[in-house]
Amino acid sequence: MKSLLIPGIFLLGVAVLLHSGLVTAGVALIATAFYGVLIAGLLMTWRFHSSRIFLGLLVVFLSEQAISFFSSFSAGHIAASGPGRTAVAAVGLLMPVNFVLLSFTKEKGFVSSSMFPAGLLLFVQSVVVAVLCRPESESLKAATRIPRHALLPPPLPFAILLGFAAAAVILLTRFLLFHKPAEAGLLWALAASFLALRFGAAGRIPTAYFTAAGFILVGSIVETSYLLAYHDELTALPSRRAFHDALLGLKAPYSIAMVDIDHFKRCNDTYGHDTGDQVLRLVASRLEKVTGGGQAYRCGGEEFAIIFPDKTTLEVLDHLENLRAAIEASSFRLRSTDRRQRARGPERRNSRKTGGSKSVHAPRPLSGSNSPKEISVTASIGVASSTRENDSAEEIIEAADKALYRAKSAGRNRVETVSSPRRRTRSKAASIA
Repeated sequence: MKSLLIPGIFLLGVAVLLHSGLVTAGVALIATAFYGVLIAGLLMTWRFHSSRIFLGLLVVFLSEQAISFFSSFSAGHIAASGPGRTAVAAVGLLMPVNFVLLSFTKEKGFVSSSMFPAGLLLFVQSVVVAVLCRPESESLKAATRIPRHALLPPPLPFAILLGFAAAAVILLTRFLLFHKPAEAGLLWALAASFLALRFGAAGRIPTAYFTAAGFILVGSIVETSYLLAYHDELTALPSRRAFHDALLGLKAPYSIAMVDIDHFKRCNDTYGHDTGDQVLRLVASRLEKVTGGGQAYRCGGEEFAIIFPDKTTLEVLDHLENLRAAIEASSFRLRSTDRRQRARGPERRNSRKTGGSKSVHAPRPLSGSNSPKEISVTASIGVASSTRENDSAEEIIEAADKALYRAKSAGRNRVETVSSPRRRTRSKAASIA
């Protein structure tokens, strides 16, 4: 939720500074900041191949320029009628629509097939706004001019308020569904743009809000880069890099558990990699809910790790056993039947052996039908804790790996410690052992 809250806090801070009189920068300085943020943002979007944020910055820039240009026919103010007011109405109606369209647009980078239609749409919108806002005569310019001492801008039409509100609800809903920083950036940039229109649309304060909108969009690029670097894209768990960073701050006592999905390669070979991805997401969703103060990480492939700060092995065993049982009890329906599954019959899979005469149970559906629709998985877990003699994170991980290998050798679907083997309790037969 930091991706959602931080831009909102930033916008709140901008509003406090602008309306409390703590910031006394003139229009020229704020305009310079606006262009600086715009240029830096466009360069960053090009470097990070973020075409959606690039187009979002263009929307903010074109909106601010249209209002500033046509408000000049009203001595720099927005009157109750005239070109400036028409520009505000056009921007107020088009901006929410554009931001929602950008939210639903898939990121494809700077390729002509995706950029040309979007660029053409913005060009057509700009031409329409220019035609609607063109001044007709000098008398109209004089009629729409308002005194310099006017402080309160005309209220925004209800249609604009409704459009911004509907767009905000859509963007917020999409963020809650997909947890993408770009959605949060579009949401708060839209809010900043609304405040710009609400407080006059042209001038020092509105330009500052448009600058804040651009800054928020640029910030979403940084947040997205952080998310890709420290979170696994498939499972949404913190990644290996985040795991190693967390190890640096550990202080004894602490425990580390290594988790491995049983026979994951066989699951991929039998049902296909799409099903394998579903398995990873299923297990990750259970790991994310581990109790005992643990934090789960995906270290790569089907391997996961859990860090328990301030906990010993005895204190985390029950939590790990509950986690193992939760993974075993979980299941999901197959989206489709992979061709490799149809080509290899159950008799052939069940006839495979490992370790001489010891048979290995192949993945099989819960339903037991010839066309499986639902499967489940199990996981093996090894755990180790720091001691007075040994508090090195690397050695604790190595000890937890040894415990994990012991769990695998003892039949899988169990929790093992560095000490003597534990007796396993099972709630049901595993579908993928």
